[in-house]
Amino acid sequence: MGARRTACLSVDLDPLSCYYRIHALGDRLPAPSLADVVIRRSVPRFLEVFARHGVRGTFFLVGGDLVGGTLAAETARALVREIVAAGHEVGNHSFSHRYDMARLPRGVVDEEIRRADAAIADAAGAPLVGFRAPGYDVSADMLDAIAGLGYLYDSSIFPAPGYYVAKAAVMAGLALTGRKSGAVMTNPRALFAPADPYRPSATRPWRRGQSTVVELPVAVTPGLRLPAIGTNLLLFPTPIRAAWLESMRARPLFNLELHGIDLCDADEDSIPAELVARQPDLRATLAAKRRALEATLDRLASEYRFVPLREVATEVQREGKL
Repeated sequence: MGARRTACLSVDLDPLSCYYRIHALGDRLPAPSLADVVIRRSVPRFLEVFARHGVRGTFFLVGGDLVGGTLAAETARALVREIVAAGHEVGNHSFSHRYDMARLPRGVVDEEIRRADAAIADAAGAPLVGFRAPGYDVSADMLDAIAGLGYLYDSSIFPAPGYYVAKAAVMAGLALTGRKSGAVMTNPRALFAPADPYRPSATRPWRRGQSTVVELPVAVTPGLRLPAIGTNLLLFPTPIRAAWLESMRARPLFNLELHGIDLCDADEDSIPAELVARQPDLRATLAAKRRALEATLDRLASEYRFVPLREVATEVQREGKL
């Protein structure tokens, strides 16, 4: 890796239906054309920005978006090929992005991971080595399943108490109105997990152990463990973003997680007002979010080397640390 600091940019390509479930808007999108709007509109934008800044990143895909004979699935598979051709990594984000996946029977967990692995690897033309759980909620069964596939790493642990509290407040608010969010609360023990790369316990992923995969936690700041993810960095004012980026210099790895929706625009991409009213990042324009992302990458470029998560995992596997 050299002497420079290391940053990994990953993009979770959650379809719009995930956000409908989070906000208890139902399972059915109002228009079929919205099924692939996130991957179809955001991936070209991310590839353009990443190419301009010399970023090689990781895109986590939902396997179900790539199967079937629909035009949306064909478009998604074509975009996976573009991602790989541009030098980026693709990873497993489960087959159907079930937020309750960590609570499901082992057989269902295996099927979710294996079906996604097959679909994504087929589109990419190469084996996968990394996994991210839906909603950051990883379980021992998930670790065992990806270890069985020969994966190098998991990147699901997000030890951010503030995020946990905010999520609980949103879910409680929905419950008070008689609506149930499709999201679930993550295991609270994960909030106290190591914030830097580590080898987890095979039975307790939030603790150090001897699993054959390594854990690459999503970025939180030192001390207060504030979430240093795209949703915050792209929406907060410049002074706050600068302070967060400065604090991350104390970490051996800046594992900056983004979402496809971070580069979606409510007007340009025809996203329904019912979701825009509930999803703060959709109330910011694409131009404003793109400027913030470009400024973030400009700030990091002078000190950081941008590499896919698989390269960090390979080093941690070999050396025991980054």
